[in-house]
Amino acid sequence: MNVAIVTVGDELLVGQTVDTNATWLAERLTDRGCRIERITTLPDRIAVIAQVINEYRAAYDAVVVTGGLGPTPDDVTMAGVAAAVGRELTHHEPAHEWLTEQGGYAAAALDEGTTDLPAGARMLPNKVGVAPGAVIEGIYVLPGVPSEMKEMFELVAEEFNGEPTYTQTLIVDEPESALLDRLSSVGEQFDVHVGSYPGEYVRVKFSGVDEETVAAAADWFAARAELRTE
Repeated sequence: MNVAIVTVGDELLVGQTVDTNATWLAERLTDRGCRIERITTLPDRIAVIAQVINEYRAAYDAVVVTGGLGPTPDDVTMAGVAAAVGRELTHHEPAHEWLTEQGGYAAAALDEGTTDLPAGARMLPNKVGVAPGAVIEGIYVLPGVPSEMKEMFELVAEEFNGEPTYTQTLIVDEPESALLDRLSSVGEQFDVHVGSYPGEYVRVKFSGVDEETVAAAADWFAARAELRTE
């Protein structure tokens, strides 16, 4: 299952808020066997949101969107999603009923627009906040507040699946440039993806769909490299 992750918010683009949602979602979705093809951050602009989501929903099995939910003027994600799928943004009675009957909110206390969702969307209740999420045409719209996003994702987690990926990582005490021949050789001999990530030490990561093959590749490389022992 190929998935794109879209996070929305001007505050993310100017560095005022660290985007932890994308990292958390990527890890959880990968654990479920999904392949993350895109992680994109967008401004709070309806036209931009609509354009990107429309492109991604055509290219990938699912699009997970976080941020920009609620009734304030800069909360325009639902409008962008509605535009992407050619639907009206309308009052969603099931969302209103959930908030007033199970969420504990008085109808008079709900700001205008709180329960507006794309027409025909499936509502996702927000059990730790107010603004509901939605699912429509393979697009999963979740809140930007991390605690709310994580709680809501669990409601749909079972809808994401794929072939599990296994990984092993080695810490190598050699320059990356000195490893090029062995990195090439292990990739040729084993059906795994090999990635190298330089830093204070080089991390070499092996991943694949067969656990034994991944382990064999890591063992082969470990026998031919100077590993960090501490």
